[in-house]
Amino acid sequence: MKKNVVFGLMAMVLFAVSGCLKLENQSKKDDGLILDYINKNGLTMEKHSSGLYYRIDEEGSGISPTIYNAVTVNYKGYLLNGSVFDQTDGNAVTFQLLGLIKGWQIGIPLIKKGGKILLILPSELGYGSRETANIPSNSVLVFEIELVNVK
Repeated sequence: MKKNVVFGLMAMVLFAVSGCLKLENQSKKDDGLILDYINKNGLTMEKHSSGLYYRIDEEGSGISPTIYNAVTVNYKGYLLNGSVFDQTDGNAVTFQLLGLIKGWQIGIPLIKKGGKILLILPSELGYGSRETANIPSNSVLVFEIELVNVK
């Protein structure tokens, strides 16, 4: 009986460790892709402690949103190859920040109402290993965001 319990615990530990290693390997891969993209495009970016890269083009004024605010934004989202997967085309949309991908929850509060920011998100701060119609799994995402309003 004890052997089965010990074996079960060892299997759980190995499974957990292998998941962490996969995430760590993906993070390193993403960071390399992001740095290549930044260099190739001559960008000057800051790296946030979360792993996302950002460039504030306009700080804005007034209040910065918190995760509990609704934000109205214009945005364009694309992959590193330039393929656009979503955009507002000048028709601003409102979202509850808490319901958005982690990269937006971290990046948008770096600016204030009226601000503009460029975000480059490692896959774990975007959709991770989930694949969508226009976004392959483990994709680095690039967003140009204008924060129109904070509610």
